[in-house]
Amino acid sequence: MAKGMILAAGQGTRVRPLTKDWPKPMVPILGKPVMEYLIEHLVRYGITEIMVNVAYHHKKIEEYFGDGRRWGASIGYSYEGMHDHGDIVPKPRGSAGGMKAIQDFGGFFDETTLVICGDAIIDLDIGAALQEHHEKAALASVVALDVPREQVQNYGIVVTDENGRVASFQEKPKPADAKSTLASTGIYLFEPSVLDLIPSGVEFDIGSQLFPLLAERGLPFYAQSRFFNWIDIGRLTDYWSVLQRVLRGEVADITMPGKEIQPGVWVGPNTSIAWESSKIIGPVYIGSGARIETGSSVIGPAWIGHGSHLRKGAKVIRSVLFEYTRIGEGMEFSEMIVSPRYCVDREGNTTYVGDDQCRLRWGDARG
Repeated sequence: MAKGMILAAGQGTRVRPLTKDWPKPMVPILGKPVMEYLIEHLVRYGITEIMVNVAYHHKKIEEYFGDGRRWGASIGYSYEGMHDHGDIVPKPRGSAGGMKAIQDFGGFFDETTLVICGDAIIDLDIGAALQEHHEKAALASVVALDVPREQVQNYGIVVTDENGRVASFQEKPKPADAKSTLASTGIYLFEPSVLDLIPSGVEFDIGSQLFPLLAERGLPFYAQSRFFNWIDIGRLTDYWSVLQRVLRGEVADITMPGKEIQPGVWVGPNTSIAWESSKIIGPVYIGSGARIETGSSVIGPAWIGHGSHLRKGAKVIRSVLFEYTRIGEGMEFSEMIVSPRYCVDREGNTTYVGDDQCRLRWGDARG
């Protein structure tokens, strides 16, 4: 079939403060890490041998996923770091450099490999992608999606001929300079011989270095343009949008946990909710151990993490509360991501506990 490679070594600076405590692949979507959805999707298509390169907060990934047997997979890890005054500190080798280090160490990539970034949710038909890759006798394939021209500077842009063969690759061009609007989704299919083109022991990137090299040498390198949901959380502003789409049920294979108490309202076990005097409009998930007092409102799409507490008259509108977040009496959060230590609006502006604005928002029920 194929093997899998999940790129999970990045620091995730563009999604801080979410990545102050977690590596980006561990950022939760409906209570589950992003990377868990990816592993489930790979296994669904028979890809069960998976390597993961890790660096920042690597233990949180390794301890959560272990050897992968819970998902019917076999997962291995490659830590990317360096010695610094007696300590080993994270130092990613680049997306291609990390794969080369794995290959040099144990030769893992001995068949077609699906490479995917660990910070996106997808519902790609992997079987169809593999079939096209093999039918074209491709050495490498990149799965691409058409994006609006004004957004091209956020992506690696693929330029192809009429047969889909990649002629050139532009890394985040300005809209006026873009030769195409086909964006790389960070999903690649590689044959083992691609690894021979990557130098050993140096930092090397797939998009900005390996792809231009493949195109320049005229090797069988193709773009696949197919429709699927690709939900990227590369930036903090993306995260709120991702959660809203998932809660609205727009992404295949992601189901709401808990029990559907009324249409569009799912609830975990052992909750305390003042149903008769509260206003709850779905889609909403309320996690286990959550407490919602009288006169409160939860207007979906919304996610109330387990152990959270809305005091009397509190309002949560199109927002997400991480676990054990408490909202003070009469406080209102609209279109926010809220944790016990900070809140982030949909534009990415962050307010921390202790700020004057934060005290006004959390009231006396922070926790």
